[in-house]
Amino acid sequence: MALILASGSPYRRALLQRLQLPFTWEDPDVDERPYAAESPIETAQRLACAKAQAVAERHAGEACLVIGSDQVADLDGRVLGKPGSLDAAAAQLRAAAGRTLLLHTGLCVVSAAAGDSASTVESFAVRLRSLDSAAIDRYLAVEQPLDAAGSFYAESYGIVLFESFDGRDPNALIGLPLMALVDLLATFGVQLP
Repeated sequence: MALILASGSPYRRALLQRLQLPFTWEDPDVDERPYAAESPIETAQRLACAKAQAVAERHAGEACLVIGSDQVADLDGRVLGKPGSLDAAAAQLRAAAGRTLLLHTGLCVVSAAAGDSASTVESFAVRLRSLDSAAIDRYLAVEQPLDAAGSFYAESYGIVLFESFDGRDPNALIGLPLMALVDLLATFGVQLP
């Protein structure tokens, strides 16, 4: 059965390659704005399912599984989206400095042939160091994480921002919870290893 990753993210592609399964990827072209009344966890799950469903509809009736994933940064129940600018990234990091930020990664697998789906949300807590404006500016000058929820790349230089991590699967922190994905794929008959 073919696998399709419903994501344009090179980070998610690199993570999925770790499972050593052949796959292709497609940009799902889904509006990622949260709804006013939904929680960050609900947003992550809804967007992961919307991405998987959008690509599955393009392949309706085909023998393939579509994987959708979306990550939402949650600071005290408030969504921190992709900053898009250095000023917005600096503001997000100032708000999170010295505090615990939750990253909720929604995951959804859809069978394009049957329309069946399975989904979950994997949460991961990160505690940021106390950071002054100069430290934030130094980090942003090196990495410029304008497309990252929470304004950091923990898998690279962003590691200097953190005091601690707490979560089941560190891959969820980067944007694709592989342990949960192995479980979801098993429900569709894909056995790893």
